[in-house]
Amino acid sequence: MLIIGLTGGIGSGKSSACEYFIQQGIPVIDADIIAHQLVEPDSPALFEIIKNFGADFINSNGRLNRDKLRTEVFSDPKKRQQLEAIIHPRVFKEIQNQLANITTAYCVLCIPLLLETGATYEVNRVLVIDINEATQIERVMARDKLTREQIQSIINTQINRSDRLKQADDIINNDAQPEDFQQQLASIHKKYLSLADNTS
Repeated sequence: MLIIGLTGGIGSGKSSACEYFIQQGIPVIDADIIAHQLVEPDSPALFEIIKNFGADFINSNGRLNRDKLRTEVFSDPKKRQQLEAIIHPRVFKEIQNQLANITTAYCVLCIPLLLETGATYEVNRVLVIDINEATQIERVMARDKLTREQIQSIINTQINRSDRLKQADDIINNDAQPEDFQQQLASIHKKYLSLADNTS
């Protein structure tokens, strides 16, 4: 099975790309979704977050206050590393569990920090969803209601655009119209089916 590692900066269009692949019947394992599930109320990961960061980051309903924690860790690299040490190994383990049950020609691992973490995810190709920074900031501001400064601080924690593109096997540009984005996705889908067929 061909394993595609899909990545890109915040607001680049990773979720839209994942939706396309799912519509084509391609399994998508999303690291962000797994990370959200891992910190459900009464979960071991949530207890560890409380132990390390304090109960102030828990809402009255017992759920993690993601916005507050995000603000905290993106302003302090040591705290961000502390949080990643709690979450990333658990995410990696769950990804391996899900991969073991997939039998399609290829699958997609959507991992926003694929190139930043240095984790040895077993991907055959790296697919980068690329976008220019100005468009990226405008889209995230509209989507998440964050300030320009907050978004810039998140971008600054991610690998820079140039280095990300250098490590890509395949690139889809999402600066243009949605129709163009869909056409690129359709083309890459055909490419991956062909590559998977040739390696099977």
